Amino acid sequence: MTREYRQHVYRPPAGAADLLLIRHGESMPARPGESFPMKDGHGDPALHENGQAQARAVGARLAAEPIAAIYVTTLQRTHQTAAPLADRLGLTPMIEPDLREVHLGDWDGGLYRIRAAENDPAFERAKANREWGEIPGAETTADLHARVRRGLLRIAAAHADQLVAVVVHGGVIGAAMAIAAQSDAFAFNGAANGSISRLVIRGEEMTIRGYNDCAHLG
Repeated sequence: MTREYRQHVYRPPAGAADLLLIRHGESMPARPGESFPMKDGHGDPALHENGQAQARAVGARLAAEPIAAIYVTTLQRTHQTAAPLADRLGLTPMIEPDLREVHLGDWDGGLYRIRAAENDPAFERAKANREWGEIPGAETTADLHARVRRGLLRIAAAHADQLVAVVVHGGVIGAAMAIAAQSDAFAFNGAANGSISRLVIRGEEMTIRGYNDCAHLG
């Protein structure tokens, strides 16, 4: 009998953590002259009604998955996005502060969205130079990547051979993917609200298994 060799079917290696990185749902709009509520120097808007629907869609999409834990950040939009999934699975989300959104300095609280829409020169420099630090008072890209890496590795170390949902922010997903891919620092910026990306982490080795999955959002 001739031996057959089937195509490989991927499975996370033994000891790896399988992380589903979920971007929070759409948050409330920024308005000129008004600031979002602030939390530890970060804008902390609640979810928009569209974001609430996206959160419910995430919960429905992942309800049958064998998720062992749910993580959120210090900011309320991640808590609100995680809530439908947490209710379905009977899990209490845990906080990983190192995965909070990019600190935008003088532009936090909603001003970043306005300045970006107006193509402010500092925003254009940030894009061109792949450097968050071009924004007045913002953290540097290197500092962002260092803390995102730290947060991801801490979660992975606690969840060997488990599937974990991690509800985070667009800038954090961009950083996480760029770290794993060893790519341009801004190459993965722009993940959609409510999207699901996937990283498998064993030790310090990171493997990208998915990015910006929006199939559940219709």
